[in-house]
Amino acid sequence: MSPELARPGALLAALGFALLVTTATQRPRLAGLACWAVGSGMLALSLAPSGHHRVLAVAALVGVCVSVLLAWLFVRSPWALAVALLACAPARIPVSRLGEVGGAKANLLLPLYLVVAAAGLALAWELSHGDVRARELGPFTWPVALFVAWDGVALSWSEAGGKVGRHAGAVDLLFYVLPLGLLALSLARLPWRIRWAKVLYAQLALMALVFALIGVWQYLTRDIYWNPKVKVDNAYAPVSWFYRVNSIFYDPSIYGRFLVVAIVASLVLVLFGHGSVRWLAAAGASVTMIGLVPSFSQSSFVALGAGIVAALIVLWRRRALAPLAVAAAALVVVSLGVPQLRHRILGHAGLTQATGGRAPLVSHGIDLFLHHPLLGVGTGSFAAAYARETGKPTKLAASHDAPITVAAETGLPGLVLLCWLLALVFTVPFRANRGETASGRARLALGLGLVAIVVHSLFYNALLEDPLFWGLIALSAVALREPERERV
Repeated sequence: MSPELARPGALLAALGFALLVTTATQRPRLAGLACWAVGSGMLALSLAPSGHHRVLAVAALVGVCVSVLLAWLFVRSPWALAVALLACAPARIPVSRLGEVGGAKANLLLPLYLVVAAAGLALAWELSHGDVRARELGPFTWPVALFVAWDGVALSWSEAGGKVGRHAGAVDLLFYVLPLGLLALSLARLPWRIRWAKVLYAQLALMALVFALIGVWQYLTRDIYWNPKVKVDNAYAPVSWFYRVNSIFYDPSIYGRFLVVAIVASLVLVLFGHGSVRWLAAAGASVTMIGLVPSFSQSSFVALGAGIVAALIVLWRRRALAPLAVAAAALVVVSLGVPQLRHRILGHAGLTQATGGRAPLVSHGIDLFLHHPLLGVGTGSFAAAYARETGKPTKLAASHDAPITVAAETGLPGLVLLCWLLALVFTVPFRANRGETASGRARLALGLGLVAIVVHSLFYNALLEDPLFWGLIALSAVALREPERERV
């Protein structure tokens, strides 16, 4: 373990990534990729637990061999990278060894890191052999590059150089922002192929359907996998029918988020598709929706509502405003008309009870931003700064609201860059798009998935940690480059 390597490693990797994403010539891009790799290695050394050197060496050797084979596959069949990302996205493995270096137990995307390594090797091979593609992320290029660079720089002042914040920030960078950023860049290099987009939708819908059926089985059998906390919460549930399930996921809310992305993708085919595919999509979405219900994830239900509203706005344009306003007003009236709901929202406990205790984290996250507006408290330092400001330690590493967490940790520059990125997320997939072509419908599905994930992150956080967020951004850039003949 070499904790002193965290700050220089973060700087090298993040700035190297920015160089790789924004430059257009071979040598600077290769230099940026090399800096990303070396910096990531330094971050890994800063977090490596003591002992078990032989096990780690064997694991590294096996990982290199698998990555080389995958890299060969990605060079030969580029869209296999997208299939691999989607297949590995749900696989979050609980890892407790990180606790030895100051971080909490984390749920890491271990299988996906092999895909990231393979994507990096494939990218290095293509660049070294004269590949001339550049700035593949299109309109997302600069906000992604600058945000990742600033996130790496902000590790320098995490908890004024304290170990706890710096290690938590190193975990965020090494296991989420840096690898998923590189994965997004690699995905954005794909040539647009509508048949492969259809394959991805079928894979997503089938995975969600299987996960939903597992969730229903868990609800019927009262058998939870992975997460002991969910078991305890269910044991103390106020009513017998309230029993949260998580399918194969560790967290019910992440399970719900995945199902919502699949449902809104199917909704595009239901609203804009033709023929029997509409009925197949509707049937699949209906079964998936049944599996979503026992997640009892409020954030997932809100995200689904946001996706549906966005789809109706695309379908009806201005005509959607009146019925949506009536529906919103009816929801408010019904909520306030039910005594239990009215007391839960407006009673003595207020938002703290209504949000499951998340409101104080959000409000103190805003306070942290207001107290450190220019630079923030540093990447990964939310929990440590929260404990210092309130005198109440928290096991949570974020405010349950992604923009507020970013603002608190990286200050105004990080917030501005994130808002720039999200503004593009909410506009690029929908620009001049009525879903009249297959490619247009694919772009709508990508956009609705992004809307659902971003809205979900307003109540659960975990935006930058979600591989689907980065993947959908990359594929939106790919779809934007579709040939003009496909637009007719």
